Amino acid sequence: MAKRKRHSRKKHNIATDVLFLLAIIAGLTGWNGCSETTGAHESDVPGTPITGKPDDGETVKHYPGLETVTLPDALTSQIKEYVGFTISFNKDNATPNYVAWELLGEEVKTDVERSDNFWTDPDIEGCPSTKDYTRSGYDRGHMCPAADQKWSQEAMDDCFVMANICPQDHSLNAGAWNTLENKERQWAKRDSAIMIIAGPIYETADTKRIGNAGVRVPGAFFKVLMAPYLDQPRGIAFVYPNMTSPGNMQDYAMSIDELEKILGYDFFPALPDKIEDMVEKTYSFKEWNNSK
Repeated sequence: MAKRKRHSRKKHNIATDVLFLLAIIAGLTGWNGCSETTGAHESDVPGTPITGKPDDGETVKHYPGLETVTLPDALTSQIKEYVGFTISFNKDNATPNYVAWELLGEEVKTDVERSDNFWTDPDIEGCPSTKDYTRSGYDRGHMCPAADQKWSQEAMDDCFVMANICPQDHSLNAGAWNTLENKERQWAKRDSAIMIIAGPIYETADTKRIGNAGVRVPGAFFKVLMAPYLDQPRGIAFVYPNMTSPGNMQDYAMSIDELEKILGYDFFPALPDKIEDMVEKTYSFKEWNNSK
């Protein structure tokens, strides 16, 4: 799990069109990402829940290893834990394969100021610099957003590491992607804790690169959300093209299983099979967007 101070817990689908246009992500096999491994990344922590008590006295379960993602055999990545999130970095693309973090409802109520101090991590092979994005026409798009790390100054500082950044079209970064991030914080408050995993999607046609580091520009982005500690755990995934994304959020939603088939990833392998099946097979945007 990412390094952090532990807290108590208490119609027509545009995403399908996006995935079709991405040609089933044919370029994923060319991906290559502080440990370096090839192939599947398995958690060494069994998926046995640990029982805890939040402030209100209600018994909940904590599942260790939820930030673990099993990757395709051909995919090389460098894993590093930062304060508040974990990154699988792809040195060939100079972007992360994914970034995973847990967001607690109590964390979004804190107010550490945004730092905006982007930095290059010398421990990450191929980590770009902020200058690689200068005058590129793309925003420095956070995968783990700064507003999710306001609970700690160290977490906020770590969030601006360039290993957590992807070239993102401004209209997406300031538009639909930002809207989704704001929703995540609302949902974390409501559900006590949610797991989030985000990253870029590449296909073979995505050949554009920027900066001296050759940062590869993705054609789309994914985000996976899971609320594991509810009486009825639930999950959902979103895919947005790296451009203006009009319409409603539900138009870009899908099941986690659908996204796994596209990416070749296995999310949440540390969960008990019964719960993993429950949160990944189906999704309901209506349930997620319910304010209660």
